[in-house]
Amino acid sequence: MGETVRTLAYGAWPSPIDAALTAAHDGHPEYVGFVGDEVWWTEPRPAEGGRRTLVRRHADGREEPLLPAPWNVRSRVIEYGGHPWTAVAGDAGPLMVFVNFADQRLYRCAPGGEPQPLTPVSPVGAGLRWAEPLLRPERGEVWCVLEEFTGDGPTDVRRVLAAVPLDGSAARDRDAVRELTDDRHRFVTGPKLSPDGRRAAWLAWDHPRMPWDGTELLLADVAPDGTLRDARAVAGGPGESIAQADWTHDGRLLHASDRTGWWNLYLDGEPLCPREEEFGGALWKLGSRWFTPLGSGLIAVVHGRGATALGVLDPETGEVVDAAGPWTEFAPTLAAHGERVVAVGASPRSAYEVVELDARTGRARVIGAEHDDAVDPAYYPEPQIRTFTGPEGRDIHAHIYPPHHPGCVAPGDELPPYVVWAHGGPTGRAPLVLDLEIAYFTSRGIGVAEVNYGGSTGYGRPYRERLREQWGVVDVEDCAAVALALAEEGTADRGRLAVRGGSAGGWTAAASLTTTDVYACGTIKYPILDLAGWGTGETHDFESRYLEGLIGPLADVPARYAERSPAAHADRLAVPFLLLQGLDDVICPPVQCERFLARLEGRKVPHAYLAFEGEGHGFRRAETMVRALEAELSLYAQVFRLDSPGVPTLELAK
Repeated sequence: MGETVRTLAYGAWPSPIDAALTAAHDGHPEYVGFVGDEVWWTEPRPAEGGRRTLVRRHADGREEPLLPAPWNVRSRVIEYGGHPWTAVAGDAGPLMVFVNFADQRLYRCAPGGEPQPLTPVSPVGAGLRWAEPLLRPERGEVWCVLEEFTGDGPTDVRRVLAAVPLDGSAARDRDAVRELTDDRHRFVTGPKLSPDGRRAAWLAWDHPRMPWDGTELLLADVAPDGTLRDARAVAGGPGESIAQADWTHDGRLLHASDRTGWWNLYLDGEPLCPREEEFGGALWKLGSRWFTPLGSGLIAVVHGRGATALGVLDPETGEVVDAAGPWTEFAPTLAAHGERVVAVGASPRSAYEVVELDARTGRARVIGAEHDDAVDPAYYPEPQIRTFTGPEGRDIHAHIYPPHHPGCVAPGDELPPYVVWAHGGPTGRAPLVLDLEIAYFTSRGIGVAEVNYGGSTGYGRPYRERLREQWGVVDVEDCAAVALALAEEGTADRGRLAVRGGSAGGWTAAASLTTTDVYACGTIKYPILDLAGWGTGETHDFESRYLEGLIGPLADVPARYAERSPAAHADRLAVPFLLLQGLDDVICPPVQCERFLARLEGRKVPHAYLAFEGEGHGFRRAETMVRALEAELSLYAQVFRLDSPGVPTLELAK
């Protein structure tokens, strides 16, 4: 006999997926690489202050974390960071170089040894930062991106390619760092060297463009003395985004460009596999990789429309053969050694894990950070990939996660509450993967709708550009259209809809609450709330001109900045909300939340503001994540009148 199925109201279903379990599984492996024939990657440690360690997978399959706490392998270049480590195999063992988060210095280290600093600490502004290190042992150097603050303001910064001596002579002497380029470009990615070492390629772009708006592919000659000469643009421009470049084994230049409206691959400027699919993405982190050339001449690719697959492209025929396996999403990180390809993949039944593909046989297997079911998978949600119709008949892509529990159903006459999730970016996308944070809600009887609103990546440049000067309009309309469609078709309870998001998604959530009457409450995490302040010195350099594309130039449309800002419409907010903020956030600083709350004073709207010491943009510490998630559930329980057992009650002030 099977277990009896109980009839319980939505929100009252008992779930083994608690906030602590969710927090323990937050984050995923990143920045894979080969060191000799070993595979290395970075991995999160939420229980250790949210640090990231470097993991080494030995040839026999044994995994070894290489750096103990408090070492934290993470770069702060452009605040979102970039590839933070490199290593080469040697007779005496590997030599590794990494960025340590706390001081942003580059360190060299042998496994088991004490890391030695290679770069100095600068007292100016936010100091010296490094990303995408490339070891050049034959020159006794490591080449990387240098981000150097020239003053105390967030935009007092320059970026160049630089060579750091491996002997430690620059650890106290900034002048010992050799600059490889001038700072004529505001942003640069790390250099890629041709197989013969004679040419270097990298990407560059300038304000007010973001890298998905327009970038240039630069090529320079590497002189015998190790200097870069005759740097010239060979592709790209203001209206063309080049997402990545690399060299094939025979010295040809490969790059991903969206000149057709889709990020496709080009070999020495010629299209390789033209199709309405993305073979690139938004360059939020330096060193993101959607393709890597193999020694055989084949190319490993992460590609797709919406969801991404791992495949092998034959440049001779233009054919792509995808790896067989359960994965529905691959992160933009790839490495190859011979015909071995390593990637990071996930599915609705498994979190991100390190996957190895044999390019000869097409066989793929998990080799690291293997997904382990912490609870019975019967509690995992079962997503539906849906396309909704928005205003003016436009398509809106979404993932719908209905309430799901193996031992509970709701009374037949009850419709479930639903929370609409707005992803960050806004130039980003919600991937179709197992997320225990979603399962935390669905296993209790609360549905989740992740909306890839107009402006999202993965669906071509025109879809991405729907948000041009329309931020706070199209994203809000698309989320509302999905929420109302779910209510109209009888999937969701019209009276129990909520919206939540973080960062740019926090903006969409706040704008939704202040400009629509769709939602009964909302959760706003580390948001942008006041455009005028955020666009004039309150955020970091990378996004300091982002609003020119999303809203319009401030000098031309100042009224629009006020009109769109949730902070300007705090008086329209009439439903309960939860505001969550990290006090060390330099991307969306706490002053935005404080200003918003000050404008609400005396309005008697039930709300809670939780601010967390030591947290930046996006929470990384287990205890923070637990508190935030339980507070969010308590908000919904109070507003939707749910009986959610075992959740501390969030005090809502008026």
